[in-house]
Amino acid sequence: MEQPLRLGAVAYDPKAVTIWELARDFFRSRPLPLDFVLFSNYESQVDAHFDGFIEIAWNTPVAWVKAQSRANGTARALAMRDVDVAFTSKLIARSDSGVSSPSDLEGKTVAIGSRDSAQAAILPVHYFAQAGMAEGRDYTGLRFDLDVGKHGDTGTSELEVVKAVSDGRAAAGVVGDATWAKLLSEKGVDGNRVKAVWTSPPFHHCNFTALPSLSAERAQAFVDGLMAMDYADPLARTLMDLEGLKKWVAGSTERYADLADAMRAQGMIP
Repeated sequence: MEQPLRLGAVAYDPKAVTIWELARDFFRSRPLPLDFVLFSNYESQVDAHFDGFIEIAWNTPVAWVKAQSRANGTARALAMRDVDVAFTSKLIARSDSGVSSPSDLEGKTVAIGSRDSAQAAILPVHYFAQAGMAEGRDYTGLRFDLDVGKHGDTGTSELEVVKAVSDGRAAAGVVGDATWAKLLSEKGVDGNRVKAVWTSPPFHHCNFTALPSLSAERAQAFVDGLMAMDYADPLARTLMDLEGLKKWVAGSTERYADLADAMRAQGMIP
């Protein structure tokens, strides 16, 4: 039997243990078994990947861009969730704020999530700047830098953004589309008081990242295992529900370009 493939993931929530134990159980019946290591933050995970301690990393978009920059463009996005292909950010605003687009942010206070969150900080600030609205010049950012190192995975900062808009500390704020959809479905926000007024261009979210050191054979065996997960299978379905997907899809990279530009402009990568 081949040595188990060692995968890295970040323990952003207690359910991460369950998710990757289920993945390990599923891969036991595959030609290439799987093991995993959990990290407290993505920066440590990226370092461990480049040190050879793990073979594949389950990365946020920010971790992917950092890894790809560090690898001089040679990293590979092996696979992602169906929901990772076209993620978006939402600009939400109080109904009485007069904000209906980024161009209306002048003179306003805007609630912004964790500084290392692609969806709740990095990309919205980038897109607003492209629309001529610069933080600190045209609008005031009310920042919630919570759970830094987890790249917005916990969603804590986004919930604080919504609270700030709801209670009037901010006229508007930015959150990921998944957070906004969940709040609406669970009636966690007053839809008459706070509305989504703008949606960002779509961007890729998480992916399984490999470096050139991973052989094509081991990479393909891992991808084959993922693609063999069927939502009709109870074991696979439990894992997939916890990770919020219905199927795994091939990795793609073209929709990371805006994030890379934003991170470069904000001094997060060279």
